[in-house]
Amino acid sequence: MTGGGLILVVEDSEEDTEAIQRALSRSHPSLDLEFAPRSEDVLPRLLAPAARTPDLLLLDLNMPGTDGLTLLSSLRAHPVCASLTVVVFTSSTASAEEDACYAAGADSYIYKPVNFELFQTVLQGAVDFWLPGATDDSADASVTAAPPAAPPA
Repeated sequence: MTGGGLILVVEDSEEDTEAIQRALSRSHPSLDLEFAPRSEDVLPRLLAPAARTPDLLLLDLNMPGTDGLTLLSSLRAHPVCASLTVVVFTSSTASAEEDACYAAGADSYIYKPVNFELFQTVLQGAVDFWLPGATDDSADASVTAAPPAAPPA
C-alpha cells in the first residue's frame, strides 16, 4: 500500500471528479486516487490479477450505461469483491434509492453537497471513517485515470 491507501472513484461527471480530486488532495494528500468514468470497467479492473485492490470504492449512482446500484449488486455477488468497502456518494436524496443501496450491500450512503466546502468536509469525514490513519500531510497524492473506454456501440 502506498501512503494512505487507494480509493477507486467511480464517477462519470468531470466536474465531480475534479471536485473529489481537489477535496481529497487537500485533506488526504497521501491517498492514491484512481478514477473510473464507466461502471462497466470496474469489475474487470477489480478482477485483474495484477491490479492493486482499492481500500475504498467511492460510487456514484447515476451513471450512463450500467448504473451504480447495478454495479454494487454485481460487486457484492462476486466473492473477490464482496468485502470491498463501498461508499455511495451521490446527488440523490431519494430514500428509496438509499434503502436499495443498503439492501444491495453499500457500507455507507452519502449525499453530495453542492457547496464545495461542505462537499470537502463530508468527503473528508467519510474517508477518515473508512480509512482511519489515511491522513498524512507529508506526501503528495498520486492520481491516475482509468484506461480510455471504447465508444458505445
